[in-house]
This record gives sequence, C-alpha cells and structure tokens, in this order.
Amino acid sequence: MALLVWQFGDVVARRPAPGLTEKRPSTVDKSVDDRDSAAATGGRDPLSAPPTISAPPGAELKDRDLVIPVDGVRPDQLTRQFADARGGRRHEAVDILASLGTPVKAVEDGRVARLFTSKAGGITIYQFDPSERYCYYYAHLDRYADGLRENDKVKRGQVIGYVGITGNAPKNTPHLHFAVFRLNAEKRWWEGTPIDPYDLLR
Repeated sequence: MALLVWQFGDVVARRPAPGLTEKRPSTVDKSVDDRDSAAATGGRDPLSAPPTISAPPGAELKDRDLVIPVDGVRPDQLTRQFADARGGRRHEAVDILASLGTPVKAVEDGRVARLFTSKAGGITIYQFDPSERYCYYYAHLDRYADGLRENDKVKRGQVIGYVGITGNAPKNTPHLHFAVFRLNAEKRWWEGTPIDPYDLLR
C-alpha cells in the first residue's frame, strides 16, 4: 500500500525532527470543508449556536479506539495538520495519502447521515457516531462501497469507500481528507465544532 505523509511534494515515511515546524503545501484541499455547501441545501441558520458542554469537544472520543480510516496506515504515519493554512482557512482535518482505490473504513460504528458530492470535497461521506453527537467526514473518495446508502448502519472497520482524487484534490496525490465535528443540537454538521482527528487516531 502506498501511504503516508505529504511533505514538500513527496510521499515519505518520516516525520520532522523534534522542535522543527513542518511546512506543507497549500495544494492539498484548499477548501475541502463542505459545510457551507451542505448548509445551502440543508437550511443554514446563522443565529444557531453549538450547545454548551462541560468537557472539551471530542474528549470522550479519545477512549473509543477509533480505527484509522485508510487501510494499511499506522498511527506513526500520521502528521498533525489541523491548524495548517489551506486557501485562507484552517485545514481542520488530517490528510492520509494512499494508493488510488485503497479501502476507506468507518472509524467506528454509526450511521451514514449523508452521501454528498461537491466541487471541493468531491465524493464524500458524512457518518454520525452511535450517539449522533459527532460527525465523521470522509472526502476525495474515488467511489463508495457497493450498495452503500444514506441512513445505512455501518460497523467499525467496515469498508465504506475507496481513496480517490475527486474534488479539489491534486490529481497526482490520491488521499483521504478526514475530519471530525462535534454536532450541535440540530445535528447540522456544517455548524459543528471541528476536532483534531490526529489526537483521536494515535
């Protein structure tokens, strides 16, 4: 399996030396966050606010042993990219490089809330966790798993799609753009609170 970390235009299997700040290109996912696009079709309410919570968003997810969503990728092959600048906004996700067509797996049990295609994210999946308090977002897919439908229940580790280059992904850089959001009371993922996936997958 090809994989690994996007650094300076090459796929490599190493991380930067301690204390160094790694710079990444702005060519991957310049604007892959489809929350605005989804809002246009889902009825965005700009006055809505996320609920008040006592613990940091996503704290409970750290104990769930989420599966890395790309087959064959190990935790030490991930890099922190959440705060990286991409097209004038924060990345708020992790990009996982892999060969075109590598299986993409559900990180835990849940429900397929939306199958959506957009200019930025390409072929995407929005999956709610079992509590439906969190949304997992899988973007740039080549295709969905055969038979996958909205509202399907999925199991942890189940293949739900395949790594691709759809949307604004560079055509020579197949990868999965994976993001996590804490949902508000109305379960509007486009208004959700972004959570760093890197901390949840390692």
